[in-house]
Amino acid sequence: MAGFNKVDPVLQSEKVHAVDFVYEMPDEQIAEHPANPRDNSRLLVLSQQEEAKEEARFSEIGSYLSEGDVLVVNNTKVHPAKFETIKEETGDDIDVFLLRELEPGVWEVQVSPPRKVRIGNTLRFADDLIADIIDNTVSSGRVIQFQKKDKDVADRLRKIGKMPLPPYIDRAAREIDHEEYQTIFSEKVGSVAVPSGGLHFTESLVNTLKERGIVFVEITVHLGLGGYEKVTLSEINKYTMNADQFFISIEAAEQINQALENDNKVIAVGASVVRALMSSHFQGKKIIPDNGWTDLFIYPPFHFNLLSGLITNFHRPQAPTLLLQSAFLGREKILDAYHYAMDHEYRFEAFGDAMLLLK
Repeated sequence: MAGFNKVDPVLQSEKVHAVDFVYEMPDEQIAEHPANPRDNSRLLVLSQQEEAKEEARFSEIGSYLSEGDVLVVNNTKVHPAKFETIKEETGDDIDVFLLRELEPGVWEVQVSPPRKVRIGNTLRFADDLIADIIDNTVSSGRVIQFQKKDKDVADRLRKIGKMPLPPYIDRAAREIDHEEYQTIFSEKVGSVAVPSGGLHFTESLVNTLKERGIVFVEITVHLGLGGYEKVTLSEINKYTMNADQFFISIEAAEQINQALENDNKVIAVGASVVRALMSSHFQGKKIIPDNGWTDLFIYPPFHFNLLSGLITNFHRPQAPTLLLQSAFLGREKILDAYHYAMDHEYRFEAFGDAMLLLK
């Protein structure tokens, strides 16, 4: 499995604990819908070199970029993952969450209630869409295999499934979420969570930035449910991230490496991009084309030797992304920014406002 925590041994004495990342987040500041337009979201800019914070709108992010700078974005697409099914043997209602497709027609899933679903049972998704339970998983999930093996299965699932909104959003999924809970870069189907750092971009903003010579590089990182977890272990180094699948093409690696050679900024759009890039580079300044799985858990102290910046959102207490942000720019600076955001009514979580962190 790709990925390991590249902790600088010089900094090992700087111990951190899960309780160091606890703060009180007001529920009323959790956004349930994106800004309209999306690039009208607020932007808080923090720099390692400057004490002061800067406030802007996301549409103004070009003010902090120069010609030749690279924005690395995640082009994964969230698939409708939530289904209400019927257990054929008993008629019981079973909720199914499709996590990832292991091979055509075979999926790793979560089921609820799990005690009612065993190997050998059959679940009916629709009149002509039936799946058999063929295995258990180590995480108390199940593996299902659809009885039909043609390509229509995937099309049917997309039509009848509901979008897997984050658990902190207190409303039912709607048809519009098929569009709103995607970035404009979404292309490769495979995620059950949106890469929220990319939600702030609009087609108009991307075109404007490209006209100014900003380079967009796409990689793919399929996100599971790991981002919704809380880091609660007192010994943080024993925490294990759920693995995410990633793909970095030859072209993407070449574009990033060219920017690094030219001393242009390379800015990751979202934590998923950081984890993939940090899992696939040699020591020094070089990205290699790669595909695999990363369980890289980034927490302070961590040595970043590639990235100049990070576009990210405000996340809940003890979230893995909060620890990654703290590793990038320092825990005190990040938590100070969070308290500033709460005091100034910024919107939190995936549909909320953004930060630009600059080295």
